[in-house]
Amino acid sequence: MMKQNDLTQKLLDWYALNGRDLPWRVKGGAHPNPYVIFVSEVMLQQTTVKTVMPYFERFMQRFPDVYTLASAGEDEVYQYWQGLGYYSRARSLLKAAQTVVNVYGGKFPNTVEKIAELKGFGPYTIASFAALAFNLPTTVVDGNVMRIMCRLYHLTAPLETMQNEIRQKAAALTSQQYPADYASAIMDLGATICTPKNPQCLLCPWKEFCVSVGKEDIEQIPCRTKLGKKEMCGNVYIIRNKKGEILIRKRTEKGLLSGLYEFPWAEKPLLCGVTDTGKEVTHIFTHIKLKLKIFTLSADEPKFEGIFVAPADLEKYALSTLMKKVWRKI
Repeated sequence: MMKQNDLTQKLLDWYALNGRDLPWRVKGGAHPNPYVIFVSEVMLQQTTVKTVMPYFERFMQRFPDVYTLASAGEDEVYQYWQGLGYYSRARSLLKAAQTVVNVYGGKFPNTVEKIAELKGFGPYTIASFAALAFNLPTTVVDGNVMRIMCRLYHLTAPLETMQNEIRQKAAALTSQQYPADYASAIMDLGATICTPKNPQCLLCPWKEFCVSVGKEDIEQIPCRTKLGKKEMCGNVYIIRNKKGEILIRKRTEKGLLSGLYEFPWAEKPLLCGVTDTGKEVTHIFTHIKLKLKIFTLSADEPKFEGIFVAPADLEKYALSTLMKKVWRKI
C-alpha cells in the first residue's frame, strides 16, 4: 500500500515537470521577493489565475515594491484594481502594505503568528503566503484542495460536515521539506487535472491511490450545498447638469464595492422628472443577481450627494464593472 510520503513525492515530481509558469511563481523553494507573493495571493482570493494575470502585471508596474504601494492613495489603488472585483481586498492590501512599512520597516513578517496580523489575511492566505514566501510547512486548504482530498479518499458526506477531516488529511500530505513547491503543486493539480468537471484522471500523479477513479459519482464530489442567488432590482440615474457633466458619488458603506465611485442608484421608488432610456443592465455578484434600469435626469442640484465630472474624466475615477456596464449601455 502506498504511503503518504510516496504520494507527496509523486505530486512534487509531477509538479517539477508539469507545474504552470506564472508571473509570481518560482520553483525550487520560496520566492526571493515576498512582495510578489503578497500581491498575487490577495488578488487570487476567489479569483481565477487567468483573470488575475493582466491585473497583476499592470499593478506591479505601478507599485513595484511595498514602499510604493504603502505610499499610494486609496483611490489610485482602486483604479488599478477596478474590474477585478471584491474591492475590499484592495483596501486591505493597502493597509497591510502600510503595516509592513510602518511596523516592520518594509520587511515582511515571516512567522504565521505575525502574518496573521496583516489586514485581509485569512487562514488560507496566511498558509499560502507563509509557504510560498518563506517555505514554512503550512497546509493550504481552499476549494481545490477540498475537492482533491474528497476525491482522493472518496469522501461523499456534505462538505460542511467534513472540514476538520479534510484539513487533517491535507496536512498529512503536506511536504515538510518542500512546502512552497507542494503548495503550488496541489493548486495546479486542482486547476489542471482534478477539475470540477471532466477530471483528467489518467494524467493524475495520484491515480493509483485515488479511491474515486473510475467511479460514476466523481464529478459530484465534493457534495456541496447549493445557495440560490438573491435577485435585486433598482434604478440607476445618469444625472447631467447644464455643463453636460455627470454626477457620480463615492460609496462609503461596507461591502464588495466600498470605496468605488458610481452613478447614483437606488431600489424603488422612481425619482420624479426622469427619462426612461428603455435600457437596463444585469450584473452577477457572488450571491446576488442585480438588475438596474437606466434613467436620465437633468439637474444642477440633485437629491443625491456627489460630484459632477466631465464625461471624458470618468476614466480617472475607479468605477465598478457594474457602473462601466451602465455607461457603455448609454
